[in-house]
Amino acid sequence: MYPRQFDYVAPSSLDEALGALGDGSKVMAGGMSLIPLMKTRLFSPAVVVDIGRIPGLDSVTDEGDYISVPALVRHGTTASDPLIATHAGALATAASLTGDVQVRNRGTTCGSLAHSDVAADQPAAVIALGGTMIARSSSGTREIQASEFCVDALTSALEPDEILVEIQLPKMGPGEASAYDKLGRRGGRSDYAVAGAAAWVKKGNGTVEDARVGLTGVGTKPTLALGVVNAIVGTDGSDEAVKAAAEHALEGVTVLEDLYGSEEYKTHLAKVFVARALKQAIAAT
Repeated sequence: MYPRQFDYVAPSSLDEALGALGDGSKVMAGGMSLIPLMKTRLFSPAVVVDIGRIPGLDSVTDEGDYISVPALVRHGTTASDPLIATHAGALATAASLTGDVQVRNRGTTCGSLAHSDVAADQPAAVIALGGTMIARSSSGTREIQASEFCVDALTSALEPDEILVEIQLPKMGPGEASAYDKLGRRGGRSDYAVAGAAAWVKKGNGTVEDARVGLTGVGTKPTLALGVVNAIVGTDGSDEAVKAAAEHALEGVTVLEDLYGSEEYKTHLAKVFVARALKQAIAAT
């Protein structure tokens, strides 16, 4: 199927891109999410604003207290960048498991977040890592916490006149580590998640002092698993503690049954992958 007719704009600066936004417009970076939906006519924007040619937005940088992932950083770059590997291991793994080689070479991490697919890998990782989303409009910038960014299926907290220009990820400190694991829809790992989980853990003196867990694939959006966090913090991080915490994986989550799994199956998988991610993160602290 072909998309409906639309206008195409390829601005050379961010200000020009922001000026092109309006009712019925859609931002495109790599196009790996938007174009398939346009072909099936699930999305039919009147104007596509292609930001892919804007310079200065394609490199991960060290900004002192945090790592900056700008709008045009490709999945492949996120997966292989040494700063991401050191300070955001869960995101590096999630990016490496996003699509195939072609998708990873074209699609962007910010684009994946802005798309807010219910089964995307990288939103769960950014949630677990405590990322901050920087949205920019013609009137200024706005910070959005990653845990509040995915609102519903294919719906983010971005306003129609905003572009997600950057993800800010806190640097890892002593005793901190993160991990991501999932089951892909075709039985492997390089596909959308049937269920997946990312975990960030801070451990000191034999105790889990703090944690965050992002869950994807099972509900209407990637989400922060608060029940798991409340259950694991203050424990010794043992296998028994992790197993008990994983039982809280779906508190506050409406599990969606679909072609890839029943409610019962997805509930089971969510607990399995929450436990795996937590164990990997705890072992790495």
